[in-house]
Amino acid sequence: MGRLLVSAGPDQMEGRAAPDFQLPSSEGGKVKLSSLRGKNVVLYFYPQDDTPGCTKEACSFRDSMPTFDGLDAVVLGVSKDSLESHDKFAKKYSLNFTLLSDEGLEVHKLYDTWKLKNNYGKTYWGTERSTFVIDKEGKVKKVFRRVRVDGHDAEVLQALRA
Repeated sequence: MGRLLVSAGPDQMEGRAAPDFQLPSSEGGKVKLSSLRGKNVVLYFYPQDDTPGCTKEACSFRDSMPTFDGLDAVVLGVSKDSLESHDKFAKKYSLNFTLLSDEGLEVHKLYDTWKLKNNYGKTYWGTERSTFVIDKEGKVKKVFRRVRVDGHDAEVLQALRA
């Protein structure tokens, strides 16, 4: 008998309404996803402020912001870090987009980015670096899971243009 090959295929969230949420923002107040209808939204989850991979990812989004702006896209970075941590991170690297604090992990769980991870035989819970491209109608257009930072901003821009 032959082996059954299962393709990863598109993420199960693609084409569906993006789960709504409200989180405290690094720019003050709260951001409610549904209030951004009419704009494209790049919602990216990252493990921790001011760590090498997360800094590289944030700076690549920062450097591409004029292009994101031209595509009528709002970039939102989400981690479990506090607003105070986000503020230091944003100031240190002159980040020009909003960071959201999900200390209770509710939104991480809503988007299935809080995962059991394994690193050098050590198992722990952490954020799976993921990006969700949400269209102007609030539907998930594209999902990137287990993101590799190098060139990711270009992949996201390509998904926005598609």
